[in-house]
Amino acid sequence: MSPLGVARPLPRVLDPLSDGEVSVREWRREDLHAMAAMLDDEPIARWTRVPQPYTERDGLDYFARGDAERERGEGINLAVLDAGGTELLGSISLRLASWADLRGQLGYLVGAHARGRGVMPRAIRLVTSWGFSALQLERIEILVHPDNAPSQRAAEKAGFHREGILRSYTRVKDQRFDMWSFSALPGEL
Repeated sequence: MSPLGVARPLPRVLDPLSDGEVSVREWRREDLHAMAAMLDDEPIARWTRVPQPYTERDGLDYFARGDAERERGEGINLAVLDAGGTELLGSISLRLASWADLRGQLGYLVGAHARGRGVMPRAIRLVTSWGFSALQLERIEILVHPDNAPSQRAAEKAGFHREGILRSYTRVKDQRFDMWSFSALPGEL
């Protein structure tokens, strides 16, 4: 294993992470059609950099970029499903914001058909626990647009602590936005 704080390929999630209600696993080619249908959604386009309309070609590009990012130690993209692994509910990614500081950052979205079911707080906890154990991260962050109340609720329901506003933090679709910062440390969830 590489020394702490040194970028390295991320381990694969070969067995789904599950809490008995929700499971999280790597994306598979057979997810492509359901993924494209789920992501072709106005609220997702509003809060993310996901292209609209979202096509299966976009999905294939996402899979290829995700494989390369995992190999470079930059992050991992995962599908969120029901516990049986049959219904696609959403997507969650863990990015390595800083290997030197052992800090990760989560990004997530929920398909329209799964909103309001408590899916994402469960997925957040599963991936956060994996990041702390498998990657030995010491801090995981979630950054949320101030107007995205559902995403803020998901972070808080998962046990993340609201820290404050990061002014003019990011660009989305040619506009600068503030972002709320949430965090979790090992042993807090």
